[in-house]
Amino acid sequence: MENSEGVKIESTVVTEEPLISALDIALLVVIITVAYFWYFKRDKQSSSSEKKPYTIQPSSLSSIEQTSNSSFIKKLKSTGRSLVVFYGSQTGTAEEFAGRIAKEGARYKMKGMVADPEECDMADLVEMKEIQKSLAIFCIATYGEGDPTDNAMDFYEWLQNGDADLEGLNYAVFGLGNKTYEHYNEIAIYIDQRLEELGATRVHEIGLGDDDANIEDDFVSWKEKLWESVCSHYGIEETGEESNIRQYKLVDCSEVLPERIFSGEISRLKSYENQRFPFDVKNPYLSKIAVNRELHKSGDRSCMHIEFDIDGSKMRYDTGDHVAVYPKNSSELVDKIGELLNADLDAVFSLLNTDEESSKKHPFPCPCTYRTALTYYLDITSNPRTHIMKELIEYASDPKDQEKLKLMASSTPEGKKEFHEWILRDNRNIVHILEDLPSVKPDLDHLCELLPRLQCRYYSISSSPKVYPKSIHITAVLVNYTTPTNRVNKGVATNLLAQLIPTNDELPQPTIPIYIRRSQFRLPPKSQTPIIMIGPGTGLAPFRGFIQERDYARKEGREIGEMVLYFGCRKKDEDFIYENELQEYVANGTLTKLHLAFSRDQPEKKYVTHLLEQNADELWNIIGEKSGHLYVCGDARSMAKDVHSIIVKVVMEKGQMTNSQALNYVKKMEQQKRYSADVWS
Repeated sequence: MENSEGVKIESTVVTEEPLISALDIALLVVIITVAYFWYFKRDKQSSSSEKKPYTIQPSSLSSIEQTSNSSFIKKLKSTGRSLVVFYGSQTGTAEEFAGRIAKEGARYKMKGMVADPEECDMADLVEMKEIQKSLAIFCIATYGEGDPTDNAMDFYEWLQNGDADLEGLNYAVFGLGNKTYEHYNEIAIYIDQRLEELGATRVHEIGLGDDDANIEDDFVSWKEKLWESVCSHYGIEETGEESNIRQYKLVDCSEVLPERIFSGEISRLKSYENQRFPFDVKNPYLSKIAVNRELHKSGDRSCMHIEFDIDGSKMRYDTGDHVAVYPKNSSELVDKIGELLNADLDAVFSLLNTDEESSKKHPFPCPCTYRTALTYYLDITSNPRTHIMKELIEYASDPKDQEKLKLMASSTPEGKKEFHEWILRDNRNIVHILEDLPSVKPDLDHLCELLPRLQCRYYSISSSPKVYPKSIHITAVLVNYTTPTNRVNKGVATNLLAQLIPTNDELPQPTIPIYIRRSQFRLPPKSQTPIIMIGPGTGLAPFRGFIQERDYARKEGREIGEMVLYFGCRKKDEDFIYENELQEYVANGTLTKLHLAFSRDQPEKKYVTHLLEQNADELWNIIGEKSGHLYVCGDARSMAKDVHSIIVKVVMEKGQMTNSQALNYVKKMEQQKRYSADVWS
């Protein structure tokens, strides 16, 4: 362009004609126009290709219509449905509950469907009033420190920022939470209240499920009362028909070509052979295991330091993020199911939704073999819920087995007691149930429909990208325990990881699918801000990354604030993980103080909480006088709660505040992200 213009200018000077003729201008306009459209069309196509989302086959409501893939209202109207059940789910439980409610709607002449709010235009809720006797139910989990689940985030923000008129919308909410966390069911409570504020009508009071106790019991009890309220509100009666109707039908896929059969991929066929960025929950990265070493020095327990190679993946992480690991079930348990049911695990099959209008065609990637489904897609190690007991009744040939299942599936006090003792207390999974009730022989395809999806496991990243940009480190305790029935239950992910040992030869290195999940657990923006870290056991993991990052800053010549770490374990000579690293950080000045509690190295047990109480002056100096940050990582049930109580007590005493003032002070710290917790129960 520029050179072409230069030639023309030179020519016009020689011939003493006007610098730019009308023809030149016309040609120039044409050239610029063509170039513009060519460039931006190409750019748009490229951008579209790069950003095209990966679709997971078993996703709910992923494409209702080619022309309008987000209008659940059109779907309801076109199929004569009046019930829609939305779910906000991080682990799959809320989605499972939503499916059970939608299925039961048929008993009340309310044909239902399940919907993912992330894939719907939730503004269409204003049109629900156009459907006679319509009802929207929300099964919503609260995740982390009072956050919405990933798929409910947009809906939550829409409710916060919008002012839609929802008059005429009938709704009910069931929340999934855990009382060991401070923000118990916060998102469900907010949605329930906000819908009412926007004019919607609450058909039934909110249900709050506690996963620390028995969330199944909470859900079933709420659901029974829900339908009573629905009948009263709409003036309808239960048909009395049982809802044990198959949602999926078996399709024989023995003639399907091998290259069209799923072998463990999460969504896209052959995705592990042809990896494509970006990597996320539906498109994980197949990472090589670069390092897998034991951290415990002795004893009968194991703690692994594992490094995932992400070189060349374009994946980026921040200190404090989590990494999701996709596990697989042990071949021993999978083979046992095949043996107990006398089934051919290598038969290729598919489960196809009996509702032809549904966009959720399969419960997991299909077609595949039963072995693949039981290995990669289905949870066979957790405690089955009561609805599975109910579905197994018809497969019991022994009256005693049948009666036992009927009792556990019931909502009577006796039934709940039996379910709690036989399933939850004794920690039975589906394999144990089939072993202990030998007359129960369900069709394997039906069992595959009933079992929940196998979920990825999340680990706090124990490295800093400043120091390790090409790898992700985790710190994981191997989970093995004996149940009351003298069976040994093994953690699905940690036992798999324990087997993935890299070799020094040219053999292919072990791999596992992963992706990075963002976190709010962050270092202060300024490196000079002092911090206190409280992380006993593997709670040390994210703080290892914090210390690495501050050490990196110090070596660059930047000023860093005080870093105080509280770490505890059982015995110094047994499970003091990363001891040499920590001592080196103390020696070079990065780690200002290292407070250690070895609970079993003396007659009286000593924990980090005891040390925290003893160091009240230091604690107040950092969080009170210097406006520092405090971080807690580890057990939510006792440790994190005890730490919170101690913090409030110290603020009261050292800050000379009342209990109410101290609670408000700590609450403000949390709001300002000066008090952060990364905990689990």
